Amino acid sequence: MTEGSGFTSNPERQQARSMSVETQAAKFVEARSAAIGFPDYPGPLPADLDQAYAVQSAEIGQWADRIAGWKVGRIAPPLVETFGEDRFVGPIFAATVLSAGAANDFAAIENGFSAFEAELVIVASADAPAGKTDWTADEAADLAGAMHIAVEVAGGPFAAANDLGPLTTIASFGGNNGLILGAGIADWRALSFDAIRCTTTIDGAVAGEAAASAIPGTPIAALAFALARTARMGRSIRKGDLISTGAITGVHVVRIGQRCTADFGAFGAIACTVVKAAPRG
Repeated sequence: MTEGSGFTSNPERQQARSMSVETQAAKFVEARSAAIGFPDYPGPLPADLDQAYAVQSAEIGQWADRIAGWKVGRIAPPLVETFGEDRFVGPIFAATVLSAGAANDFAAIENGFSAFEAELVIVASADAPAGKTDWTADEAADLAGAMHIAVEVAGGPFAAANDLGPLTTIASFGGNNGLILGAGIADWRALSFDAIRCTTTIDGAVAGEAAASAIPGTPIAALAFALARTARMGRSIRKGDLISTGAITGVHVVRIGQRCTADFGAFGAIACTVVKAAPRG
């Protein structure tokens, strides 16, 4: 602040904003590490995509694990015109990727936000070309390797992230807390996405049912978005990265103790019990 001026100079404002971003990120990192939720956003709410992704980028820098892939979430139609994008991404860290078994733990942060999401995961077959920031679905399809059924362990420590819209979700590690990777879908290119259907049940009751074609533009469009967005963030997708392409049957809020299943019929099922997330050392 310049004495007597009543305003802060641009460099001072930029420094304050940067410190705020790092401080916000540190709160998310600390809470996620301790597996303890919190009710209030730690600072001013992000006003746009740039601010939200700045917090996410700071979180990535402070988190001691490598990125194994990216989740893709949707921005609701009323907000697409406001933000200029219809999807968002968040990092999936290597230590949180689990191979599905007969029974699986779905780790929920106590007093945070948790949602069970049935998804298809596409494995990148090669590194994305350096500097390429615009992708069509056809171009993305050329980089698509194996496809798997999966459950995204969606959520994080900030309890109200989903209530306040996509910006706070982006700023909360992109709303990802892990991935349970199921069976591969053989010869998926020969199939229609209408033929890949999923039924999600929670405590035995059907919570949602849909085909993979319910993903706008199909999961390949989600991959194309992830390729473009991560490139613009300076974190281009690499060979072997897992791209979780969006919730097929919906975003199903869950609580500790519930039993949830994503049943993809002939392609397999993933059964989970929601358990209290353990602290991460």
